[in-house]
Amino acid sequence: MTLRGRLTTAFLAVVLGPVLLGAFFVGSTVVAVDRSRSTERLAVAAATVRTSVDALCQQLRAAADAVALTGDRPGAAGQVVSRGLAAAVRVTDVAGRVTYASPGGPPEPWRDCSTAAPAAGPVRALAARVDLRDRSGGPLGTVAAAHPVDPAFVARLAAVTGVAVTLLDDAEAPVRLAHTTESTGVRDAVLAAAGTVDGERVTETADGRYVRRVGPSAGQPLPLVLSVPSDQPPGLYAALVAAVLVAALLAVVAAGRLARVTTRPLVELAGAVDRVARGDLTARVPVRSRDEIGQLAGAFNRMTRETGTYVAALTSSRDQLRGHLAVLGDTLASTHDLQRILRVILHSAIAATGARAGAVLLVDDGGVLVAQCAEGLDGRCPPEERAGPLRVPLGSGVLGAVAATGEPQRGRAEPSAVPPGEPRCRTYVAVPFAAPGATGAVDAAARADAPPARPWSSEPASPAGALGVLALYDRLGADEFDDDDLVTLRTFAGHAAVAVDNVRVHEEAQRLSLTDPLTGLWNYRYLRESIRREVERANRFGRMLSVLALDLDRFKDVNDTHGHAAGDAVLAEFARRVRGEIREVDLAFRQGGEEFVVLLPETDARGAAIVAERLGAAIREAPITADGHGGAAPVAIAVTVSIGIAVYPGHASTGQEVLDAADDALYAAKAGGRDTWRIADDRADDEPADPGPAHDERADGGRADDERAGGGRGGEERPGGGRAGEEPVAHGRADPPAREIPVPAGAVSPEDGLPRAGAPRQPARTRPEPADPVDAEPRGAPAGPGAEPRTAPAGPGPARPGTSGGASSGPHPPRQSRGR
Repeated sequence: MTLRGRLTTAFLAVVLGPVLLGAFFVGSTVVAVDRSRSTERLAVAAATVRTSVDALCQQLRAAADAVALTGDRPGAAGQVVSRGLAAAVRVTDVAGRVTYASPGGPPEPWRDCSTAAPAAGPVRALAARVDLRDRSGGPLGTVAAAHPVDPAFVARLAAVTGVAVTLLDDAEAPVRLAHTTESTGVRDAVLAAAGTVDGERVTETADGRYVRRVGPSAGQPLPLVLSVPSDQPPGLYAALVAAVLVAALLAVVAAGRLARVTTRPLVELAGAVDRVARGDLTARVPVRSRDEIGQLAGAFNRMTRETGTYVAALTSSRDQLRGHLAVLGDTLASTHDLQRILRVILHSAIAATGARAGAVLLVDDGGVLVAQCAEGLDGRCPPEERAGPLRVPLGSGVLGAVAATGEPQRGRAEPSAVPPGEPRCRTYVAVPFAAPGATGAVDAAARADAPPARPWSSEPASPAGALGVLALYDRLGADEFDDDDLVTLRTFAGHAAVAVDNVRVHEEAQRLSLTDPLTGLWNYRYLRESIRREVERANRFGRMLSVLALDLDRFKDVNDTHGHAAGDAVLAEFARRVRGEIREVDLAFRQGGEEFVVLLPETDARGAAIVAERLGAAIREAPITADGHGGAAPVAIAVTVSIGIAVYPGHASTGQEVLDAADDALYAAKAGGRDTWRIADDRADDEPADPGPAHDERADGGRADDERAGGGRGGEERPGGGRAGEEPVAHGRADPPAREIPVPAGAVSPEDGLPRAGAPRQPARTRPEPADPVDAEPRGAPAGPGAEPRTAPAGPGPARPGTSGGASSGPHPPRQSRGR
C-alpha cells in the first residue's frame, strides 16, 4: 500500500472510528436506559401488587376475627359482608362441615392468603381463615372470609400499579390465562415470555415489552404476570446508520484531499533518497513550504552535502586506518574474551572499509554458521530470522559457500535475489578464516566429560577447515567493494582466526590442567580449590557440605592378577558409575591411585549415607569387564568400594579437617570389613566408636531422601535393598538415634589452612596401617613396603542432623557429569 493509501486509511480510521463508537454507544445506552427504567417500573409494580394483596388479606383476616369473636356468628357475618369487608363468610366445624355460609359467595376454590405453593388450578377467591376455639382452648372449627378474584380485581391491580397485569390459572407450565389487562396483540407474546422466566427475573418479548412474574409467595398467593412496553424511540437504529453513512462519505472526500496534498513533497523526497542510495550525493529536494515537510527537505539537502564531505574524508583516512592494523593485532592478542575480540574486529573492519553493516559468523558443531556479533543488520534480515542470531547452513548461499570452499567472494546482489536466511544488501564482501596451522580438533575423548563451552571447541564442520566467515555489506559512497577492501578484510579475518584459536587453546589447556586424563574426573589440584570454595560457601550461607572418601578394595590384587591395563579399565568404569549416581551440582575427583573424593554441597549426613549406599551397590552389583592379562580373553572383575563420610561443620571446621575426617572414616570402613561405609567421629564426642557395620545416622535437614535416592524417581529400588526415601541400613544393622549438629553461619570465610597457589603443600598425615596392607596405602601413593602406616578408627561415630538450606550461590566450576 502506498503512503497516500495509508494516510487515507488512517484518516478514515481516525474519523470513522469515533463515529462508529459513538453510534454504538448511543444505541447501547438507549437500550440500557430503557431496560433499566422498565425493570424499575416492574419492581415498583411488583411491590405495589404485594402490598395491595397483603392489605386485602389483612382485611379478610380482620373480618374473620370479628366473626370468630362474637357469639352471633351469622349476624356478624352479615354485617361484615354488608360493610364490604369481605364478599362472603363461611363457618365450619371441627369435622369440616359448613355450619354457616353467606349467600352469594364466590365459587370454589378459595386461595388461602398464607399459602406460598404454586396453584394447582384456577384461583376464584382469596380467603383468610381463623380457628374457632372454646374457653379451654379446644378447637371448634374455622371461620373463613373471602374476596372474589375476577377481572374487576385484576383491573384494580393494573390501575394501582400502572402496568398490565395477567392472572394465571396455574403456575406450572404450560401457562394458562385466567384474567388479563393485556391487549390481544401482545397477550400471546407476554404469556410465552412468562413461561421462560425462572423466579421473578425480568425478560423481554420480541416486540419490545418487558415481562416479570410475581408470586405465589407468603402474603401474595396469586400467580401474576406484569408487563410494560419499551420506551425506546422508534427508528433509532435507522437514524444511527444514516448518520454513520453520511460521516463516512464526508471523511472519504476529506481524506483523499489531505493525502494528495501531504504525499506530493514526500514523493519528491523519496526520489532524492533513492538517488542518494545509489551513490549520487548531488541529489537535492525542492523546499516548497516552511512546515515540517519543508524542514525535512532542507535537512535532507544539508545531510547530503555533509555526507559527501564525510565520504571524502573517510576515503582519505582509510589508508591511514590500515596502517594501524598491526597495533590492533597486538591489542587483540592480550585478552581471551572472544566476544569482545570479535566486536573489535568487526567494528574496525567496518570503519576501515566504509561498510554500512557486517557480521562475524562461526561454524558450530552442527555445521551451521552462527552470527557471534553483528552491526547494522536491523531491518536487513528476514522476519523469521529477527528473533535470534543469523544462522546459515554450510554450502547455502554466499556465506555458506565461502565457509565451505574457503574462497572469498564479493560483488553486487539485488535485494530480491539475496539467498534465503542472509541479510538483504546491494553489495557484499565475505572472507573465510581458519585456525593457523593445523585445524584438527582436540582429542574428543579427552573432552567427553566436560562439554565444550564454545561451539568452536570441537572440530570445525567445514570441509575446508574454516572456523567462520567475516562479511560486510553496502559500502558507503561507492558502488561495491574493491580489491583493496578484500585485502583489508583478509587481514581482519586473520586476526579473528588467531583470536578464536587462542581462546580454544586456552580453554582446552585450562580444562586439561584440572582433570584426570584416565577417568575424566577432576584432579587433586582442583579438589584443593573446590573444597576451599565449598567450605566458604557452606559457612557463609549456613549450609552443610558432605565429603565422601572412596577407595577400591584390594585394588592391588586387580593390578597383580589382571595387569595394569585392566586396572585402568576398572578405574575408568568406576569413575563412570560414580558420575551416574550423583547430581549435576556434586563434584567427583580422583585423588590418586584408586582413591577418589566426592563433594556433596548442601547435603547432611543422612543424604551422604544414601549416596554411599547407592555408590556401593552400583559398584558391587555389576562386575567390570576388562581385557585379560597378556592378550587373554576379557574377564569380569568383581570390585567393591569402602567409603568414609564426613560433614562440615559437624565433623570439622576447615576444608583440610573435613577431608581428614572422611579419610579416618574410610579407614574405619576398611577395618570394619570393606564394602561398606562409615561416618566420621563427631569432633565434639569422646565416646568409643562402634566397630559394627555402617550407620545410617543422617540429619533430617539438607536435601530430601527422595532426591538422594534416585534423583526424583519415586519408588525405585535403592541399592542396599531399600526404596527411595526409606532409611538405609548397612548390612542389617539398625540405626541409632541421631543428634543435631549446630551449623555456624558467618560472613567471613574460615581459615581452613589449605595451600594456596604457589604455597608449599603440607605433608600428608600418617596413621598405623589397618589389617589389610593392600588397602592402607597413603592417599595418592602406590602400595608398597615404603608406605607409612596409619591407624584406622574402630568404627564410625554418630552423625548429627544439620539445617537444610536452599541452593548454594556464588561462582561454580563447570561440571564433568550430567548426573544419571
